[in-house]
Amino acid sequence: MKKELKAQIIDSLAAEIKQYPNFYVTDIAGLNAGQTSKLRRECFGEGIKLEVVKNTLFAHVLKASENEELKALEATLVGNTAIMFCENPSTPAKLIKKWAKEGKPQLKGAYVQECAFIGADRLEELVSIKSKEELIADIVALLQSPMRNVISALQSAPQTIAGVVKTLEEK
Repeated sequence: MKKELKAQIIDSLAAEIKQYPNFYVTDIAGLNAGQTSKLRRECFGEGIKLEVVKNTLFAHVLKASENEELKALEATLVGNTAIMFCENPSTPAKLIKKWAKEGKPQLKGAYVQECAFIGADRLEELVSIKSKEELIADIVALLQSPMRNVISALQSAPQTIAGVVKTLEEK
C-alpha cells in the first residue's frame, strides 16, 4: 500500500472519529460472507457505520489523538478489527449482544460518551447506557409524576368533601 493511500485512510478514520461521538472496536473474523452481509445490513438499518480497518493504520489515528481515553484503546488492536461508528451510544452494544449466539462480532473495546471501555466483559454495561432522548424522557416522566398526583388529588377533592358533608348530614 502506498504512503499516500495510507495517509488518506488515516485522515478519513480521524474524520470519522470526530464526526461520530461513539465507536466500538470489534472482531468480526469468522463470519462467512452471508453472515457478514447480514451484519452490515443490520448495522445500516440501525444507523451504524461498520468499517474493517488495518490495526496499524487505526493505531496511528489513536496515537495522533490528544485524548488519553482514545489512546487506551490501542491495546485492543489485535487480530482482525472492525469499527462500528454510531450516534447512539448503546445501539452497537445491543446489536453485538443480539449476535452473541453466533459468537461474532466480539467486543474488544469501545469509546462511548468520552470514556474508553476495554474488554468483552463490559458489554452489559454498554447495553444499559441510555441515549440523550431516553434520558430526557425519563426526566420529563419524573417531573410529570408529582403534577399528576396533585391534579388527581384536586379532581377527587370535591367528591371527598361531598362525601364528608353527606356523612355529617346523616349523623
